Amino acid sequence: MANLASLLRRVAARMVGHTLALVARFITAVRADWRGIEPVAKQRVYYANHVSNADMPMIWTVLPGHIRRQTRPVAAADYWLQNRLRAFVGPEVFNCVLVDRRPEARTEDPMEKIIEALDEGSSLIIFPEGNRNMTDEPLLPFRAGLYNMGKARPDVDLVPTWIANLNEIMPKGEIIPLPLICTVTFGAPIHVEDGESKDAFLKRAASALVALSTPQRGFD
Repeated sequence: MANLASLLRRVAARMVGHTLALVARFITAVRADWRGIEPVAKQRVYYANHVSNADMPMIWTVLPGHIRRQTRPVAAADYWLQNRLRAFVGPEVFNCVLVDRRPEARTEDPMEKIIEALDEGSSLIIFPEGNRNMTDEPLLPFRAGLYNMGKARPDVDLVPTWIANLNEIMPKGEIIPLPLICTVTFGAPIHVEDGESKDAFLKRAASALVALSTPQRGFD
């Protein structure tokens, strides 16, 4: 019975995942712009700007199926374990790497879980700002996690991933989405260079991400 229940949950998770992807595409017409890399099955950390709770599903949705199945978002445990529905969608549909962002409550180092996921062969989706950016600045300061990943696993590509128009599609306080196209742009991968300091790397990583916010000439 336990095996049957587990099988049914996996089937349900896959069906919910397909449904969420279809809904996201219908509402936002989300599309991928593979500007700096090709959509191939290579281990990567997709690091993105963060303006909405829908950011992660947008990236997840535009990844081709064979890449999506190997890609795990890094997400806040206190958000995704808040109720039974989220506890199903986060860990089982999106296969999130759940980390506790409350230092006073955590019992393990979040970076250990992230490195473990990388060592298992997974690609990751992360938001190095940590919190949603509600300011007029293009990005909030990056936290050290991206640098630590790059130092710990230098062979893994760190891919800047810019999400455009999502905050205009779902403005704060609105219920009905606006008919705008959401674009997820994937840039050229970066790595931590030999001898590069944390601050220098994070500044370079942020610059590579913001550079994707400007559409290429002739891109439509």
